[in-house]
Amino acid sequence: MRRKKKEAERMPMVMAKHYAHRGFHDKPLVPENSMAAFRRAVAHGFGSEFDVHLIADGSLVIFHDEQLERQTGVKGEIEDYDITNLKKLRLEGTDEQIPTFDEVLDLYEDTGLPLVIELKSSRGNYRKLAEAACRRLDSYGGDFVLESFDPRVMAAVRKIRPDFIRGQLVQNFFVTRDGLPLWQAALLTFLKTNTLVKPDFIAFRFKDRDTRALGFSLRKSFRREDAAKVAWTITTPEDYREAVRSGMVPIFEQFDPDEI
Repeated sequence: MRRKKKEAERMPMVMAKHYAHRGFHDKPLVPENSMAAFRRAVAHGFGSEFDVHLIADGSLVIFHDEQLERQTGVKGEIEDYDITNLKKLRLEGTDEQIPTFDEVLDLYEDTGLPLVIELKSSRGNYRKLAEAACRRLDSYGGDFVLESFDPRVMAAVRKIRPDFIRGQLVQNFFVTRDGLPLWQAALLTFLKTNTLVKPDFIAFRFKDRDTRALGFSLRKSFRREDAAKVAWTITTPEDYREAVRSGMVPIFEQFDPDEI
């Protein structure tokens, strides 16, 4: 995989064959997006996909949800915390803390293993988030790609660091609305923002791939654009084999793909 694009702006992207979803976690002992999960992924030779938030003091941290409660038992939004107070929390009843972006990058930098980095925007901070992540990645020597559900984040990355490989995350938002108004669900599901993002890859929810709305938009996008196919989240060996046969890059969890 290339960390940055080469001479041709729209050349096909080369990615690793698969990625561990939120690290190679193994609940309840190894929480998702924990340093233990990332160390376990490295030990197995897996690149990882993970989620990055920009918090109140400007730090970048690794956590999936906007709300802290599911993983920490503490109520509140992660963006309201500073790093000192976040480090007091523990993940899923273990001794694991919420990692910083630096900690995960330092772990992976000399391994030769690639990363899929999802940028999680909140409260309109998409530009600041993109700027902070790109600044840190300027000095990172490993392989990575960036992705987000928020097309504004990827459009900002395109403007700030046009040579960084970027992807658009998508699912069928008509099925999973997440509070979105109908017009926004349509805009995102039908990938109407691709003209702004110009993604090198599209990362789509695997189980939504054959739904009428998303299936149509994916087929149209892959015909029109030179974009790689990334499928999330693959949870069974059968789905993994199907994804690979279909030319997708699987993001997996709950099994070891090297054992199937």
